[in-house]
Amino acid sequence: MTPQRKANELINDFWQQITYKLGEDTSKQRAIKCSLICVEEVLGYMGADRGVEFWNEVKIELENTPTN
Repeated sequence: MTPQRKANELINDFWQQITYKLGEDTSKQRAIKCSLICVEEVLGYMGADRGVEFWNEVKIELENTPTN
């Protein structure tokens, strides 16, 4: 799985839940923020040699995702 695909997967998973609960107004922005929180948690518990580069790339993809 590529970092871009993982970022999109995270956004979509959160987006579905947020839209269901809150409506569609700002749900994509919130989904991206939730995804970034998730990635930060993963990075916080990882060792230096266990996929850190992949998750840093996922984080970059999330940060560069347009919110519209």
